[in-house]
Amino acid sequence: MDIDTVLLETEDRMNTSIDYYQRELRGVRTGRATTALVEYVKVDYYGSSTDLRELAGITVADATTLVVKPFDPGSKGEIVKAIESSGIGVRAVAEGNAVRVSVPAPSSDRRKQLVTQVRKMAEESKVVVRNERRDANKSIDGLLADKKAGVTEDQAKGAKESVDDLTKQYTAKIDALMEKKVAEIEEI
Repeated sequence: MDIDTVLLETEDRMNTSIDYYQRELRGVRTGRATTALVEYVKVDYYGSSTDLRELAGITVADATTLVVKPFDPGSKGEIVKAIESSGIGVRAVAEGNAVRVSVPAPSSDRRKQLVTQVRKMAEESKVVVRNERRDANKSIDGLLADKKAGVTEDQAKGAKESVDDLTKQYTAKIDALMEKKVAEIEEI
């Protein structure tokens, strides 16, 4: 392994943490209906816990309503039960062959909770990025200690500076995503 490989792997893992954070943010309610709110709700389907998106087509009917059309109409009752008990604060009603999900605007207290949740998720993502920095620096130190690798102190120092730059870049991306989501939540 060489320094370039360490840097590439570190950047790749940091990118993965950003992607994970973005997926997590999609599931946070903002008052606007989005399919991401219910896609990963677990439904008890014939004894196995299955994501809703695998059991039904989910569409946005209007700004505050989702329509869930189960592929198996017999699972409609289980879908309603799973959405109601998921704790995301939406109401599901069975209508004909579909389930209509109402997404009410969150109260001011709930918005504060959501903002706190988003900031906590951002901090957790930053910790992951910082852990990647720590691991990369350990790898660089290992390469420096290994005389066979042929890494000089100047190369190691430059690589550590590159890792620090990556860390700053990715924590700034996390902050930007967090601020955007907070603005969406606080928007009335």
